Amino acid sequence: MRPAISLVAIALLAALPPCSPTRADELPAQEAPTAGAVASPAADPRIGAQLDERRYRYEVDRDGDYRLTVDLDQGRSQLVYVISAVERFGAHRVREIWAPAYRSDAERFPEEVANRLLEDAQMQKLGGWVKQGDVAMFVIKIAADASTRALDDGIDHAIRAADRMEIELTGGTDEF
Repeated sequence: MRPAISLVAIALLAALPPCSPTRADELPAQEAPTAGAVASPAADPRIGAQLDERRYRYEVDRDGDYRLTVDLDQGRSQLVYVISAVERFGAHRVREIWAPAYRSDAERFPEEVANRLLEDAQMQKLGGWVKQGDVAMFVIKIAADASTRALDDGIDHAIRAADRMEIELTGGTDEF
């Protein structure tokens, strides 16, 4: 299994465009801090209106992000966040949707878990897995001005991917 992962990593790296050195003052400014940084406590009202339109129940956390807990089949639920902060890179403006799926007992994920997340990320149509502290998060990036339908599709995909992985990695535990 390791050679397949190595080949995938090499293929991904080879597909990246060449980078030229850039001075910090030449980088485009971000509209909002990235995850883990001190974020503005102001929630983006456009997201609230879109969530209201789709009749989602949510709360706004202290960072101004939208926190939803969605009921699923078989008595399960899934936590998902729609991040208010908008990230910029060149002409791109993106918003993130996060859904947690796994919590590690240690700082580092077990090798089998990390490899399974990488394998799954390759199969995803939208998004991929990131490590946020001791939690594996499924993250989807959508256009900052995405339509209500596109936001709803992103939330739906994040929920399905995260809950499926949570079941697989934990034997059916429903922590998130």
